[in-house]
Amino acid sequence: MENVARPWPALWSLVIGFFMILIDTTIVSVANPRIMEGLNTDINSVIWVTSAYLLAYAVPLLITGRLGDRFGPKKLYLSGLVVFTAASLWCGLSGDVEMLILARVFQGFGAAMMTPQTMAVITRIFPPDRRGAAMGIWGATAGMATLVGPILGGVLVDGLGWEWIFFINVPVGIAGFFLALRYVPALSTHPHKFDIPGVLLSAVGLFLLVFGIQEGETYDWGTIAGPITVWGLIISGIAVLGVFVVWQKVNKGEPLLPLSLFKDRNFSLANIGITTVGFTVTAFTLPLIFYYQVVRDLTPTQSALMMVPMALISGGLAPVVGRIIDRINPKFITVAGLVLMSVALFWNAVLMHPDTPIWLFLLPSAVLGFANAGIWAPMSTTATRNLPPRQAGAGAGVYNTTRQIGAVLGSAAIAVLIQARLAAELPAAPGGAGEAGAMSFGGALPEALQEGFSTAMGQSILLPAAVILLGAAVALFFARPQPMQGWGTPGTVPAASAGTQGAGAQSR
Repeated sequence: MENVARPWPALWSLVIGFFMILIDTTIVSVANPRIMEGLNTDINSVIWVTSAYLLAYAVPLLITGRLGDRFGPKKLYLSGLVVFTAASLWCGLSGDVEMLILARVFQGFGAAMMTPQTMAVITRIFPPDRRGAAMGIWGATAGMATLVGPILGGVLVDGLGWEWIFFINVPVGIAGFFLALRYVPALSTHPHKFDIPGVLLSAVGLFLLVFGIQEGETYDWGTIAGPITVWGLIISGIAVLGVFVVWQKVNKGEPLLPLSLFKDRNFSLANIGITTVGFTVTAFTLPLIFYYQVVRDLTPTQSALMMVPMALISGGLAPVVGRIIDRINPKFITVAGLVLMSVALFWNAVLMHPDTPIWLFLLPSAVLGFANAGIWAPMSTTATRNLPPRQAGAGAGVYNTTRQIGAVLGSAAIAVLIQARLAAELPAAPGGAGEAGAMSFGGALPEALQEGFSTAMGQSILLPAAVILLGAAVALFFARPQPMQGWGTPGTVPAASAGTQGAGAQSR
């Protein structure tokens, strides 16, 4: 355990940057029409504004997590924050879509440098039996950012212009830098040997897999160029990642991904669970926002404000849940949260009709708030409880990578399903069936088409509702947390990290 006298200021300093980078995964979605108009570009190009960020964010996470172990999480976090903040300014100043896409790549890479460090620092400065409250804050941040992104994006786009969804990061990033510089401790580093073949294999494999899934819909799941196909990239990515796993097993030195992490049952199960959460949280917002804006003719701000109950309840309850899970088995809260999320999504699906009173949607939104509060902190605490300090960065990298892959899968799957359901429910839609055709109406649909569009959106939201139930089934198998020995006792090493060098003990 690291000797940190004031861990809470360190946590709050990290939360600022973590909140900012997660907001940028969702905030752009509501700004896409204005970006198309402002930069005089088409929908295929503007989709890459989000795709480039997610790709540059997801692919390096395994590597940046390990770099934090090697060079110190504070150094990696501050470096990433500088890159992210500078790239945000670059995004806002971009004069054409190509420049904006390039800036988003740098922004995503900066985010990838930062994200694993936030979780690794919590793992190292809070003892396991008091980590729940800290993870409650971390979890509330993750949940709130996902929900607040569209709300904040709608307000900024309507009020100031699309550039301000990026400009707002600059003062926040500067403040976050100086707070982290002041309060985040310079934790001990571990002399890892860097696994160059592992780095290359993981980067190539993740790139092929994420790119193939993310861009499958753009290329109609067919040919990209010449002999290169979407499914060829996906299968190649899986194959390369298979080789990566084999290399990690046979590598006699120090692997990039210690497979011993997965010997811990809760770590393995939590990674499956967080994949379903990433999938669901990314997927359900798209049909919901389409319904609000296309059927009910709400503005971006109005449609985003429909999620306010979710954001307020989630943010208010998550820290409370964090304190509770230090005292009881977090499995029960996790399962309850995942089931509640599924219930809320099924409820939304039932309500999706053109004549449903709009206020009724605030009720499942509130249920989603309770659900989010019960998911993020218990699951992340379960995943990290037994991680030794030496492997905190690697574990955080894996956990955040699986969450991001889940998000990419959710984004791709919901786009395919929306297109399929619109083709079935709106066969005569102007501009052709499908998402692009439906969006070409601009504003509310003609009354004759509203029921069909609503039905398609309601059917689409059933997919994330079903996937999150899979997460609940996985969480049922979480093992009861075991008491950890040695944390906080001078001169001792935690039982979970016996043999780890360089981790001092925290005095009470």
